Amino acid sequence: MKSRSLLSFSLFLCTTLVITACQNEQKLPILGHREAKELKNADGSTTIDTVYQTIPNFRFLNQDSTYITNDTFKNKIYIADFFFTSCSTICPTMHRNMKEIFEQYKENPNVMYLSHTIDFKYDTPSRLKKYAQKLGVDGPKWQFAYGSKDSVYKIAEKDYLVAVIEDSTAKDGYIHQGWLVLIDQHRRIRGAYDGTDNAQVAQLKKDLGTLLAEEKK
Repeated sequence: MKSRSLLSFSLFLCTTLVITACQNEQKLPILGHREAKELKNADGSTTIDTVYQTIPNFRFLNQDSTYITNDTFKNKIYIADFFFTSCSTICPTMHRNMKEIFEQYKENPNVMYLSHTIDFKYDTPSRLKKYAQKLGVDGPKWQFAYGSKDSVYKIAEKDYLVAVIEDSTAKDGYIHQGWLVLIDQHRRIRGAYDGTDNAQVAQLKKDLGTLLAEEKK
C-alpha cells in the first residue's frame, strides 16, 4: 500500500512536470484537481467557471514558536517542501538547492519559502530554529513549520500532492518525496520539481521568474 501510494503521487507529479516543460513561456499551467462550477451572475444568468485546487487554511508553529497561517503568505508566491532535520538522504540536497533560489530572490519581497517537517516526534520549533540557523536562512522569509502528524501529512498528500510516510524500516524512519512545490498568490499549485535534480531546479528558477512576471499583469 505504501509503495502504491508513492507510485501514484509520482506518476501524477511526473505528468505535471511534462506539462510544465511544454508550457507557454508567458504563463504557467495551474496544476492539481479542478472542477467546473455553475456561477450565478448579478443579472440572473449563469456561467460555467473552472475552480482550481488551492492550499487550504492552515495553522502551524514556526521555528520561533509563533503560529503561522495562510495570512503569513498572503499575496506572496512561495515554494513549499516537506523534510525532516535528521534526514540523511535527499533533504540536504533539496535545501541546498532551495537555498540557491533563496539567495537569488533574497531582496524580492514577493517570494517566500515554507518547509514542513514530517518528524512530529523530534523536530520541535527549537530544533527547527537550530536547523534554520545552520542553513543560514533564519528569518521571516523562510518559514519552518511544525504540526501534528495528522495535520502535516494530510496537507502534504491531499493538498500539496506530496507523499509522506512514517516507516520504521526506512533508513531514517520516514519516506517522502523531494518535491519543491511552487504556489502562486492565489494558493494554487503552479509547478512541482524534484529538489534533488539540477535540471528541474533550474526549471523552477525559470518558472519562478515567469510567475513573478505573470502576477504583475
